[in-house]
Amino acid sequence: MTDQPTPSFEAAFASLQQIITQLENTELPLEEALKLYEEGKRLSDICSQLLETAQLRVETLSSTSATTDGEPA
Repeated sequence: MTDQPTPSFEAAFASLQQIITQLENTELPLEEALKLYEEGKRLSDICSQLLETAQLRVETLSSTSATTDGEPA
């Protein structure tokens, strides 16, 4: 696998949606379908990681906001 820059969540999700559509709506040779599946899995992992990072940031900000408001975290 080549070292590709990490796409934004939106770009990765849009590409993943296109792959899903291709896999669902077209008759593809097995090898091409497997390549698309592999790319879809890679994009899914990227989206998952980006969402997890965003969730941690929101939790951190919420925790910080709660403590600055005088409430326990």
